[in-house]
Amino acid sequence: MNTVRTAAEEQVGAQKVALVTGAGSGIGRAVAVELLAAGWSVALAGRRVETLEETASRAPAGSATTLPVRADVSRPEDVAALFDAVRDRFGRLDLLFNNAGTFGPGGVPVEDLPYEAWRHVVDTNLNGAFLCAQAAYRQMKEQSPQGGRIINNGSISAHTPRPHSVAYTATKHALTGLTKSLSLDGRPHGIAVGQIDIGNAATDMTAGMRTGALQANGETAPEPVMDVADVARTVRHMAELPLEANVQFATVMATAMPYVGRG
Repeated sequence: MNTVRTAAEEQVGAQKVALVTGAGSGIGRAVAVELLAAGWSVALAGRRVETLEETASRAPAGSATTLPVRADVSRPEDVAALFDAVRDRFGRLDLLFNNAGTFGPGGVPVEDLPYEAWRHVVDTNLNGAFLCAQAAYRQMKEQSPQGGRIINNGSISAHTPRPHSVAYTATKHALTGLTKSLSLDGRPHGIAVGQIDIGNAATDMTAGMRTGALQANGETAPEPVMDVADVARTVRHMAELPLEANVQFATVMATAMPYVGRG
């Protein structure tokens, strides 16, 4: 019979296995490299194998094993094949970092947003997160020892929107509900689920913020950013807690970004 791991079992030096989606760039790449440096084996998922291999090449010498897998998380068949590959290679899964996402077309007012663009953001950010979480949940429930951890990449937009971000903001608010529901349902099986809400980490996706981002008052103003490595270290901290402890929600943001208060 499968059993939930105790705190003592968590300290055993067995190789931990993580799966990072959207691992070919940005936050996903930073988190994958951080976990590899800490001794985790990491499956790298994304839509382009060459960027996944670039992520793997950035791991410190002598770090643990990588498994690049091409997968579009919005496609159920890709997700099924991804988790089959992880199971076949590593035999278990200790962590899913549900990170793959897209902002969609920038600067488009809600009345002009094409339905196809809305669907693409919803399919990637919400449906993709659900499909991966569902597959991870099944594997973690069935494996021995039972249990594991899922960390969803939310956003400051899970709390407060930016102008012209209706699809992204709606999916990130929905992701909070997904996190809460998964966390509740995972309790009997030793599956801990949390969410990290990130604001202005320096990646290619946020490069424009340093030169000017549209504000709620209609002005365009540069915004502070933080090192993406600080996000990666936070994810690692959440990931390495024993399963008896869980960071339910964490907000990591550039200190001076216009979020708290009125700007």
